[in-house]
Amino acid sequence: MKSKKRKVSKLKRRESLIGYVFVSPWILGAIMFLLIPLGQSFYYALCNVKVTPKGRVFDFIKFRNYTDIFRLDPLFLEDLTGYLLDTLLSVPVIVVFSLIIAMLLNGKMKGKGLFRTIYFLPVIVVSGPVMTQLADQGAASIPAMNVSAISAILDDILPYFFVEPIVNLFNNMIMVLWYSGVQILIFLAAIQKIDNSLYEAAKIDGGSGWECFWKITLPTIKPMILLNAVYTVIYLSNNEQNVIITSIYNDMFAMNRGYGFASAKAWVYAVVVCLLVAFIALLLRNKKDNYQTEIKREKKRVAKIERERKKLHQRQVRRSKVLKRRA
Repeated sequence: MKSKKRKVSKLKRRESLIGYVFVSPWILGAIMFLLIPLGQSFYYALCNVKVTPKGRVFDFIKFRNYTDIFRLDPLFLEDLTGYLLDTLLSVPVIVVFSLIIAMLLNGKMKGKGLFRTIYFLPVIVVSGPVMTQLADQGAASIPAMNVSAISAILDDILPYFFVEPIVNLFNNMIMVLWYSGVQILIFLAAIQKIDNSLYEAAKIDGGSGWECFWKITLPTIKPMILLNAVYTVIYLSNNEQNVIITSIYNDMFAMNRGYGFASAKAWVYAVVVCLLVAFIALLLRNKKDNYQTEIKREKKRVAKIERERKKLHQRQVRRSKVLKRRA
């Protein structure tokens, strides 16, 4: 028995070692390209950084850069509010559009591979300077859409701070749909993993396609909805078209601001993005399964009855011993 246990423990250690070897490139990459730059950025945010011919000079000023954000850049709060509203409007549009296209591409159709390539192609081609050039030339909006008429209608119904992000969404509708390539791929992979026997059983019981979607497809791919929503938030937050990213980049080379000011603004922006991701994760989290809850409750009840039975049995044993002694 001991030799078998030793063999099992050696096998587990060997498997763990192999796992660490495969994960080690990611760990080293995260330390070198994530943790160290994060630490440097946090230190820069607490200093006034000056670039001189001899190198960088750091003047420790504590949290003054954070207070200067609201003093020297009064538009930052406005840009941050606009980012939040734009993101909260764009994320549902991108996720729903991705799900619809993924379900269509999963159906029986000719040229399925070609259509999948077409929908994923913008992820490869339309990025960085290419996307900036297309946006400047007006390729991000639908020409036939009368955005000014939509804006005039919304002005009579909603306040201005709600109207502006909605109009921006219509102005950049094509660009928003360009962002959905990866999400389509994730949804497509999740839909293809669903067992076809579930749909066959539902159709035998008289379930329609609409009922199959709400009762089978949507609950099964719900974790992927959360994944795509979080991915979309992070992608939009780091996009080249983001006004805050552009302002942080410009502040790095401004005369009265510099690396410290830009780092402080980046940390404030990162905290806001993390809170937004946490809000979406909380909104789309999986609720507890009532069936599993009932099973746990029943197990606790059975365990309680078993404990009481054992206590009663022990009392009876002690009582019988006492009676034997008296006899």
